[in-house]
Amino acid sequence: MKLSLKSVAVILVGLALVSSCKSKKPSSVKMSKNSTATGIAYNKKGGFQIDKSFKGQPTGPNLVFVEGGRFTMGALEEDVINSRDNLERTVSVQSFYMDETEIGNVHYLEYLNAIQKDSSQEFYESALPDTLVWKNELAFNDSYVEQYLRYPGFRMYPVVGVSWTQASDYCNWRTAAVNNDIALKSQKGSKKGSKTTKTKGKAESKAAPAFTSGQRLQIESGKVLPAYRLPTEAEWEYAAKAMIGTQYEDENQTNQRIYPWDGPNMRSSRGKKKGTMLANFKRGRGDYAGIAGKSNDGAIITNEIYSYPANDFGLFQMAGNVNEWVYDLYRPLSYEDFNDLNPIRRSDYLDNAKNYDKKNDNSLVDNHSRVYKGGSWADVAYWLAPGTRRFIDQDSATSTIGFRCAMIRAGTNK
Repeated sequence: MKLSLKSVAVILVGLALVSSCKSKKPSSVKMSKNSTATGIAYNKKGGFQIDKSFKGQPTGPNLVFVEGGRFTMGALEEDVINSRDNLERTVSVQSFYMDETEIGNVHYLEYLNAIQKDSSQEFYESALPDTLVWKNELAFNDSYVEQYLRYPGFRMYPVVGVSWTQASDYCNWRTAAVNNDIALKSQKGSKKGSKTTKTKGKAESKAAPAFTSGQRLQIESGKVLPAYRLPTEAEWEYAAKAMIGTQYEDENQTNQRIYPWDGPNMRSSRGKKKGTMLANFKRGRGDYAGIAGKSNDGAIITNEIYSYPANDFGLFQMAGNVNEWVYDLYRPLSYEDFNDLNPIRRSDYLDNAKNYDKKNDNSLVDNHSRVYKGGSWADVAYWLAPGTRRFIDQDSATSTIGFRCAMIRAGTNK
């Protein structure tokens, strides 16, 4: 029996489909009906329950996905202060999420409003930003002291006067607030999605398992977000450089980046905005913005958190506006004893505080010294390079330091 070409093609397509169906294996987001270890069906009454609606980690409010990878961490600019505390080395960073903007005044006021209702007066007062960071005996900054945090015109400006400790407390509150909101919405959705059907004359309510305990979702539901936290120094530097924007054909990188954009200049080099400033910084002694109406960065002090173009990860102002706290404890020789996968320094392991003579004022380094990065409205361009780093006590605050949050990407790299 002879088969036509059309018949042969149909048979081949059919065999391919059968083969592809047989070769499919379950994954974390596409689970089989039965356990591949025991053969027992999931979600039976009294059995092991899984939520088959899980499609991967949801993206939390204000977060941008940052695909992980390998990069050269370290300073690329000339080490003008001879600190030699961030020499180049190759590390890899797992995928994670990061706030697309710095935390604004309005976001922090939301936090203060919540904890004023839920926490002790002592904790509320400890969370208040230090507005006196603007005060200067030789400058008339009185209006910033009184207005910057709470006046509506500054709502979307980055919060400042916040210490590393206060920023970490904010991250803890935000984690609880976001997950509580998700739980409430999930419960409302379950009620709306429940259906009542008749089975053999009896009413039966059908709804997907909510996996809730009170108002708190269980982690197995896949709807609970991991903790918001301060980014590690490696995550921050990786996200700021955004070398993903230089990948054109393969993984060979043909150039490095001094700043979060290509080139050595602080102005846009192409497009309709050619010649405009890419960041908010101090151009020189006494020059915080340039002359009115021409060639300036548009801000004498800070600027709104969505000002200036985002980098290739979609992150705004990873250079300038305000410096940003990162998780890491500061040590000048961290590059020597780092782990080359997801590096972090969170304690004085391998570099004990007793090695630094802060007690006798021979060193500024101790176990309360935290790294901040990114440069600010009051810094010259040198500090806008992601590889530069500075440190200050974790309980200190200034008018030039703010923060943004990060979160792990659980389960997948993409």
